[in-house]
Amino acid sequence: MKLSVLIPAHNEEACLASTVREIHAKLIDEKIDHEILVVNDHSVDKTQEVLNELKRSIPTFVSVTNEGPGGYGYAVRWGLERFTGDCVAIMMADRSDSPEDLIRFYRTITEGYDCVFGSRFIKGAHVTDYPPIKLTLNRMANTLTRVVFGIPYNDFTNAFKMYRKSTIRGLQPFLSAHFNLTLELPLKAVVRGYSYKILPNDWTHRKQGVSKLKIKEMGSRYFFIFLYCLIEKYLSKGDYHKDPKKPIHKA
Repeated sequence: MKLSVLIPAHNEEACLASTVREIHAKLIDEKIDHEILVVNDHSVDKTQEVLNELKRSIPTFVSVTNEGPGGYGYAVRWGLERFTGDCVAIMMADRSDSPEDLIRFYRTITEGYDCVFGSRFIKGAHVTDYPPIKLTLNRMANTLTRVVFGIPYNDFTNAFKMYRKSTIRGLQPFLSAHFNLTLELPLKAVVRGYSYKILPNDWTHRKQGVSKLKIKEMGSRYFFIFLYCLIEKYLSKGDYHKDPKKPIHKA
């Protein structure tokens, strides 16, 4: 099973090369067929120069430019339309996610699951230097989502997740333009009946560059996706549910 690693990058010249090289080295060590796909999201620094160098030195590296509107969600969606693997992992460019966890996610999805969701807040996970205000808001939002939807998962807004290609197709069309895509993808997957496994994953606050998440700008966008998926869950009568004719991968 070929793995695509999708990384959106906006002004990530400081950390992108080390992130990609660490992921590539781990995948080579584990002998996993893969591509590493970076989407350059309207960067104005030297990100493109870094991408050009990575292309010359890593055979499995691919980069594309987001030619649509800028934003995390748009960039990830651009990549989701272009990855070539049988499954895709969404990771961050700032080295916050662990290559070791990537391997565990991959081994798990090959067991037959449609999705693998990472949680930074269950036994076995380690979180380093999470900004206190963001952490408080994160826990409040995720607790609300877990309770209202009745889903035993506590880290919906964690970007680090893995999906089969067939699952990504089944979740379309996508609505989110920004970081609310991290909520849209897993909520739609669960509401539409795709199987999933929750695994602990480590997370480390970026050491270089600047976070692109703007809390003040995201509240209403997250709430929009929250309401959209809630309406689908209770009012769509299963119209978007996973095709019952396809094999069901039991969680």
